[in-house]
Amino acid sequence: MLEHKDYLSSLNKARRKRNQKWDPRYLLFALGALLLIAVVVLVVRAAVLGFSGREAASPGADDARTASPAQAGEGQPGVSAEEAAAQAAQAEKEREIQAVVDSYSNLGIVQVSGYLNIREEPSMDGTIIGKLSGDGACEILDTEGEWSHITSGGVEGYISNQYLITGDEAREMAKGLVKLRATVTTDNVNIRSAPELDPANLVGQALEGERYVVVGEQEGWIQIEEGYISSDYATVSYALDEGRKLDMRSMAVNQYKNLVISKVNNYLNVREEPSQDGKIIGKMTSKAAGEILETLDGWYKIQSGPIIGYISADPQYTATGQEARDIAMQTASLQAVIKTDVLNVRTEPNTDSKIWTQIIKDERYPVVSQLDGWVEIDLGSVDEEDGSEADKAYISTRDNNVEVRYALNEAIKFSPEEIAAQAAASLRSRIVDYALQFVGNPYVWGGTSLTNGADCSGFTMKVLEHFGVSLPHYSGSQAKMGRGIKSSEMRPGDLIFYAGSSGAVNHVAMYIGGGQIVHAASRRSGIKISTWNYRTPVAIRNVLGD
Repeated sequence: MLEHKDYLSSLNKARRKRNQKWDPRYLLFALGALLLIAVVVLVVRAAVLGFSGREAASPGADDARTASPAQAGEGQPGVSAEEAAAQAAQAEKEREIQAVVDSYSNLGIVQVSGYLNIREEPSMDGTIIGKLSGDGACEILDTEGEWSHITSGGVEGYISNQYLITGDEAREMAKGLVKLRATVTTDNVNIRSAPELDPANLVGQALEGERYVVVGEQEGWIQIEEGYISSDYATVSYALDEGRKLDMRSMAVNQYKNLVISKVNNYLNVREEPSQDGKIIGKMTSKAAGEILETLDGWYKIQSGPIIGYISADPQYTATGQEARDIAMQTASLQAVIKTDVLNVRTEPNTDSKIWTQIIKDERYPVVSQLDGWVEIDLGSVDEEDGSEADKAYISTRDNNVEVRYALNEAIKFSPEEIAAQAAASLRSRIVDYALQFVGNPYVWGGTSLTNGADCSGFTMKVLEHFGVSLPHYSGSQAKMGRGIKSSEMRPGDLIFYAGSSGAVNHVAMYIGGGQIVHAASRRSGIKISTWNYRTPVAIRNVLGD
């Protein structure tokens, strides 16, 4: 019995010991159960999602597809409503940019550091009618050799292919160049320094079709990099930069930051000091322009041409602000400005034609017409009293000898004290003083009235008649009076003669000293002061007998 109990006791101890150990088979059973549960969950989820998808495709699901960006963002983990709205705005901007690029059928992008000229003809001699800035866009209409026929910003003309990118490269580049721009919808829109209507804040003008990058917008105004323009005269949209018309009158006026215009009918004195007793150093002709450097009590310190001095600030004599700009826009004229020391004037637009006179540096002449490589100018100094046809005058524009541009007249150098000092006798001084009082009066062919109008020989005849000197009324005949002298010998009161292409004398002027003359120049200019060798003289005569 004892042995049997001991055996049972040992067996029970062994079982208890075995039961205390971890059985790996339990792990296998647990893993199998978990796997079965996972399969069941996946099957159920797939069934639910399939049902939801079918329901979304059914009628009435449009509401879900047209949810606002904010609502859409609510369903995207980690994306706020603001971020979703920004993403939607960016997507819309990209669509607008692509639409701008797609609006060009044959896009061209200009690659220059400054700007490219748009010409009227496919030639380097073609008239410049506009400009296209670097990164500007154009619609290519056709290609003619080295030139592309384009339209851009309302300007149609030709540009060199050398600086033009086209095709897919242009379209890809254009995407980075589209910006929010204001496109001007009418001509001559004022650009102002502040968003308010004030004559004193004008800084420029914008022309119809021009495009400007928008900096900001406020009620009634669009801020651009150059200033402010009225929103009544521009539209704002994404766009590429395009060409600009060449309004040369505006360019002539805009070169003055603080413009002043002479409103007198003849000449406005420019003085060395701001005083009525100040020495006269120059004269501003009627409608001549200057830059105001400083405003003093009743005086403007100005620069006009090479002259810096003082003029009256009396509004009856001078115009400023919008009044000055309006006058300037009306009076700016196309002029040929001579850029070389001496330039030949020919009777025909070719180098084989006869040279009939020469003109000098910095002189300005009205442009009659422009040809390829040539400009016809009005010398304003032909006396047609013999009934002959006026000579035509052509100058070459090659080698940058001439700058053709719209310009305003500016002051001329003039010093009565210097002239008086050069007059050796009181008679010569009195003759010059008398002649100068008629400056600004009209030229009249065949006329002898110093106030109502005279031609060149009528002017000199009547001036000298006042001092007892008798002359015939014809420049060719006057050139035979008195005695001939050299230019180094001439004094105020002497007569200087000029010839036409035939070599015959057709114009006369009176020397007043200081390298200047006074003469009845032409119907366009009237009685005026000029440089004595503005044309090549053919004779100088002392008719006073001293």
